[in-house]
Amino acid sequence: MNLVEILIELIRRTTSDLPPDVEHGLRRARAAEIDDSRAALMLDAIITNVEIARRDSVPMCQDTGTLTFYFSVPAGADCVRLESAACEAVRCATARGLLRNNTIDALSGSSIDSNVVEGDAPVCIFRYHEAREVTVHLLQKGGGCENVSCQFALPDETLRAGRDLEGVRRCLLSAVHKAQGYGCAPGVLGVCIGCDRAGGYKAAKEQLLRPLDDESSVPELAALERKILKDADELGIGAMGMGGRTTLLGVKITAHTRLPASYFVTVAYMCWACRRHAVRIADK
Repeated sequence: MNLVEILIELIRRTTSDLPPDVEHGLRRARAAEIDDSRAALMLDAIITNVEIARRDSVPMCQDTGTLTFYFSVPAGADCVRLESAACEAVRCATARGLLRNNTIDALSGSSIDSNVVEGDAPVCIFRYHEAREVTVHLLQKGGGCENVSCQFALPDETLRAGRDLEGVRRCLLSAVHKAQGYGCAPGVLGVCIGCDRAGGYKAAKEQLLRPLDDESSVPELAALERKILKDADELGIGAMGMGGRTTLLGVKITAHTRLPASYFVTVAYMCWACRRHAVRIADK
């Protein structure tokens, strides 16, 4: 199988096969609900949808999202070739019906039916490591959950949030409360403390690649992840905002340096369809 076909298969799997940890989280959420409750009915529909998508190899959501390829590459890797292969894979996957025509020109409103625009779509991010092989992670993030992603600048008088982890906690719960069902709960929070505005969104989104059972290696952040997960569920927002015991499936937080004048808290909200998979390839 050549590089383009490997990436097409990665796209097919990511769009139609929910990762095991996410599906387990949904089933655990369903088990916590009372039968015939609105939350139970919503979660039953979601889980059935997941099963059908996997069985029939079709997109589990009509919004196949922004495709972000994270390439982990050794020094000297041919990044131009890798990005070109990703673009061709997206073009072919779209033609085969694995992806919706999902890219719109912002000025004209016209559809870019190939889902490929040089330097714009798909998104390709390169990270360097010492291993000789290339690892490709693909994340698909839909527009509904992207719409409720947000950024805070601390201190925030409205939230009574200062420049500390308690202030961060207040920001994250505010983000979840405002999202309600619009982000297709139960969701996953990717969070970045610090960075500039653009870097914060990039780092927060990358946190969504972490497995749901993964905890931060920083004890303070791991404790905050657990706290937010518990506090968010107590809001009672539930699946699709219909009420229930599970509002979030996971919280993943990272912290980076910042400028003295700035303290940003950035939230990348991911819907229940946390579509992410990876593949290893040899760089030739």
